Parts: sequence; C-alpha cells; structure tokens
Amino acid sequence: MKTLLFVVWLLLTQSAALVQMVAGTALAFGASAIHRVLGPHAGPRRPHLWRAARLAGVVAYDIVLSNIAVMRIVLAPANPARRAGFLPIPLDTRHRGALAALSVIVTATPGTSWAGYDSERNVITLHVLDLRDEADFVREFKTRYERPLQEIFE
Repeated sequence: MKTLLFVVWLLLTQSAALVQMVAGTALAFGASAIHRVLGPHAGPRRPHLWRAARLAGVVAYDIVLSNIAVMRIVLAPANPARRAGFLPIPLDTRHRGALAALSVIVTATPGTSWAGYDSERNVITLHVLDLRDEADFVREFKTRYERPLQEIFE
C-alpha cells in the first residue's frame, strides 16, 4: 500500500525530484499510519484482490455501456416508454467501506446518481435515468455490485 501511494504521488506530481520523493514517502507512511489507527479493520486481514479486480472490470464495462446508453437517450428523439425515477434499494451490507464503494460506483456510472441513504432502514435511493423494470434493476444492482463488495469487505 505504501509503495502504491508513493508511486501515485510521483505520477500526480509528474516529477522524480528528491523533494517529491521525500514528500511521497512522508505521505505514504503518514497515510498508512493514520489508516492503521482510524481504519475499519479490527485486525490483520488479507485483501481479496482478485475479487476487487473482477469487480473493477464489471464496473468499467458497465460504465462504457452506460455512457453509450446515455448518449442514445440524449441524441435520440423522446421515447414515451422511457421514464426516469427514484428507486429505493434495500441493502444487505452495512459495512462503511462497501457503502463508500457503492456510492463511487453509482456516481461513476452515467444514468444513475446516489440520491440518499437511510441508515436506520439501510436503504439507498438512486435516481435512474432509464428505469424500465424496477425489480430487475434492484436484482442486477445487488448481484453486480453489492454482493461482490460484501465478499471483498466482510
């Protein structure tokens, strides 16, 4: 993790100058120490890198498809069968990391936006630009995103 933070710092600054290497090292060690103290993990745990990589591939694929779908909506004439709407989705996970990842996935996917989260009922509300079948959307959302995140975080 420290190496990744260090490399990302050098890439962001676009410099391998000594001062940037020192700053990157300080950032990597500092952020790791803060995460160790404040992070959600109670003890040592092995990351599920393969599951995370597989989920990242699914999300990247869905982002491409969503961009194409939104482009068609914007460029095509109005379709009376198309409707946008707010959709409540009950969640099975309460893990903060999984919820944060879900919010990033929803935000990165065109045509959907995170409209709210009811922590008492553990329900997120999404706005969906092209909402055809609510039950199918919920099932796909839970299968493609929530379950893999549960496998990664829980």
